[in-house]
Amino acid sequence: MYTVAQLMGGVWGAGGEGGELVVHDPADGTPVTRAPVATADEVAKAVEAAREAAAEWAATAPAERAAALHRAADAVEAAAEELARATTAEMGKPLDDARGGVAAGVGTLRQYAELAPVRGGRTLHGGHDALDFMTPEPRGVVAAITPWNDPVAVSCGLLGAALVTGNVVLHKPSERAPATGWLLARALDSALPAGVLSLLTGGGEVGAALAGQDGLDVVAHVGSTATGRAIAVAGARTGAKVLLENGGSDPLLVDAGVDPVWAAEQAATGCFANAGQICVAVERVYVHRDVAGDFVDALVARAEALVVGAGADPDTQLGPLVDRRHRDHVHGQVTAAVAQGARVRAGGALPDGPGAFYPATVVEGCRHEMVLVREETFGPVAPVVVVDSFDEGLRCAADSPYGLAATVLTGSMSHAQRAWRELPVGTVKINSVFGGAPGGAAQPRRGSGQGFGYGPELLDEFRTVKAVHLEAPGGGHW
Repeated sequence: MYTVAQLMGGVWGAGGEGGELVVHDPADGTPVTRAPVATADEVAKAVEAAREAAAEWAATAPAERAAALHRAADAVEAAAEELARATTAEMGKPLDDARGGVAAGVGTLRQYAELAPVRGGRTLHGGHDALDFMTPEPRGVVAAITPWNDPVAVSCGLLGAALVTGNVVLHKPSERAPATGWLLARALDSALPAGVLSLLTGGGEVGAALAGQDGLDVVAHVGSTATGRAIAVAGARTGAKVLLENGGSDPLLVDAGVDPVWAAEQAATGCFANAGQICVAVERVYVHRDVAGDFVDALVARAEALVVGAGADPDTQLGPLVDRRHRDHVHGQVTAAVAQGARVRAGGALPDGPGAFYPATVVEGCRHEMVLVREETFGPVAPVVVVDSFDEGLRCAADSPYGLAATVLTGSMSHAQRAWRELPVGTVKINSVFGGAPGGAAQPRRGSGQGFGYGPELLDEFRTVKAVHLEAPGGGHW
């Protein structure tokens, strides 16, 4: 069992007077992690200690900060297997997927270490005897509140970008993955000056106490829309900048004329990878009537062929959901859709036995207004809505309170152009549910958040810019 310690003011084992939380393996229900719970007073003291460490780290040369982040990436890479196994034990994803998440996190740390020192300010053309320039500066103290579904990759993005730009960071990992957060913090801290990184653990009350603290300059959160909105309210009170990537209900639009078997493979990947517990998972499918029958048949075959099991089993393709409470949420949406006339073609039933397993599920006969289609499910479910035209599918795909991402499968360049121009989301993917070039940025919209979450632009989110006008006294010379 993992026994987690907090890191506050450069001291490991500090705090934790708020009690203890226990995380259970979602595959069999056995306890795997014990973590302390920070009190509100401890959170306030941690923020105060971070503020005291901020000036020295901000004054450190950018090249030195980048070198430290490279060393941190080395340390995370050395701990990769331990991090991957902790992720699988705490949230259930197949071990190879967990390893991929750690590798992605290491790559992100190295990317930011390379980019940050050369991403500078700019000079302005003003008076002949004057110099005007804009110089970036660290914002100061950053609170990073991260999720459980891809805990290493997401955390490395936020922490790496914040640290290399000269900010000090208080990291609060999800209460469903505290050991993963603790192992990551140990690796990062080994390469950083004392006090630059802090780790606070606990549930939602700890995250709320942290987000509401005066003295923070940025609160960065990846998680649910409801929590993100509460953090935005807290930021309005304290004056902290709020950076959010929240929930989504990403559509997949399947156009007429595409290969339905290939389209079903794309849909299966988008809906069932990591048991659907991905921020940009496919949550709703709009398929043209001309290909709908063959598409659904192929998608059902893909769903039924997936090997379900514990994440530690190398044969597993579909692991459990993070816990039974979340499984109840997913199943509740499926049963509600069936009650409203939809039909389950694959899955859709609670399995017997321990754990939080839920089968890959295909639901046809869905309507756009159903909760299963409109709201975030975050599970291995593919609700299928049949449309009569590309226009209808595009209109439905755009009609959402969320704005994270969307995918369009089409052989028509004009349809592809219409899709990326008209869909009100941060990322549009044409003919591939996942992928993209290294360094790609994402800027969610609507209920899915605000601010860049990835790419070089994330570095700018953790900086502020100071404009400087400089000229000789009295219009003369220095």
